[in-house]
Amino acid sequence: MSPKKKKRSIRQLADKKKKEMTKKKKSVSVREPRIIKNEKYIPHLLRGMRDILPVDRIYWDFVNNRAKAIAAVYGFERIETPTIEDYNLFERGTGMTSEVVEKQMYDFIDKGGGHICCRPEGTPSVVRAYIEHGMFNLPQPLKLYYYGSMFRHEKPQAGRLRQLHQFGVEVIGSEKPIIDAQVIMLSRAFCESLGLNPIIEVNSIGCSVCRKVYRRKLTDYFKFRRKQLCSDCQRRLEINPLRILDCKEKECQELSKKIPQIIDYLCVDCHNHFTRVLEYLDEAGASYELNYRVVRGLDYYTRTVFEVFVSRPQIESQLQPLLSVIEEKEQEKIESKTAIAAPIQDGQRLAIGGGGRYDNLVEILGGKPTPACGVAFGLDRIVEELKIQNIKLPKARGPQVFIAQLGDMARQKALKIFEVLRKDGFRIAENFSKDSLRAQLETAHRLGTKLCLIIGHQEVLNNTIIIRDMLSGSQEIVDQDKIAKELHKKIK
Repeated sequence: MSPKKKKRSIRQLADKKKKEMTKKKKSVSVREPRIIKNEKYIPHLLRGMRDILPVDRIYWDFVNNRAKAIAAVYGFERIETPTIEDYNLFERGTGMTSEVVEKQMYDFIDKGGGHICCRPEGTPSVVRAYIEHGMFNLPQPLKLYYYGSMFRHEKPQAGRLRQLHQFGVEVIGSEKPIIDAQVIMLSRAFCESLGLNPIIEVNSIGCSVCRKVYRRKLTDYFKFRRKQLCSDCQRRLEINPLRILDCKEKECQELSKKIPQIIDYLCVDCHNHFTRVLEYLDEAGASYELNYRVVRGLDYYTRTVFEVFVSRPQIESQLQPLLSVIEEKEQEKIESKTAIAAPIQDGQRLAIGGGGRYDNLVEILGGKPTPACGVAFGLDRIVEELKIQNIKLPKARGPQVFIAQLGDMARQKALKIFEVLRKDGFRIAENFSKDSLRAQLETAHRLGTKLCLIIGHQEVLNNTIIIRDMLSGSQEIVDQDKIAKELHKKIK
């Protein structure tokens, strides 16, 4: 279909949808509002979405901070793109034969008749920004990283929700195999910085030239086994047989074990490129596994592709009782929650990320031919894995000083002192809503604060304040105007 015809078909769809929405609005406007006596509206979380509560925020902050730190070490700069994009960006970029576009897109017609969607992944958005803002005029290659929410309408599972969070890096503007190796090395470094043990499976799917030959070989192999394939893979056999290798159905996976290896059909350039990638990894001492079935689920990949897993030592036996309960009892109810352990995949391996080279995507989206390579990680799964493996997180710096008060006048003065010390750079804590000194001291003890400032009615009149050492219990009285100076002496 030509681009003009495609645009017309989308416009026709938009017009049709707009008319339907207009009719719906008219029909609703003549109806009386539905009111049920004593009915209460109870808001609830949409299926497949999640609230990140303060108790979990420590894990998310830890992962995000490590992501930013590793990106900075490797010379990446942050880019932010909109959550909502034009549908065509992903239809053309991610690919119509990919499961993401085929089944999982949150797309809709907006009030202006545009066909838009919530982004299901980050790479096409980054490439769009690269082209649209003329970033190809900057020194190349350009190193960009992002993290944010993505949306995919699929069956919710623990660690795999409809709103997911990704951290990704993109290197745009270099065809050198060392870039592939460095992105893989970054992936390993990121996992290790989190305390996880990464396993990286690497493959090459060649370029558009040598992949044609391999697709014919795959088609010949699977056409005699067509009836053994799932219904989706029978359709993929006609459209893109490479997608069969990415299928999660057991029967299809078993059939894929005996397929011809793509490495035997790579052209000279692709073979040399992949050989150099492996040589760089070997020289750097990076462990990896060759897996000829790794193809990735998106259409834009070329040459090097890889997937990142984490191992779970002695986790399977611990999870089995929990998984049995889930299967036997409240499966539908529990599967929408996120506190349970993610299902084990490939024995004791869990996929947390993947990436590869995509040398044609910039051109597909209207730019000049530009090579690129990147990787993306599912942060939801990583956070769940940190909990499951009981990874110890670094302790956050607690407050240095706690301010306790007794009475309204003291509370008013304490508020002023709080702001003075905050501006002076101290980490301050308080519980101004409490009247009891004992309750406030218990809060200070729970926070692990070494020093507590106590101010009451007498201290307000004398313009003094009590400094209490929470460890020894000793106290001293100082002038309020000199409190910052005294605290600097005690806190080094």
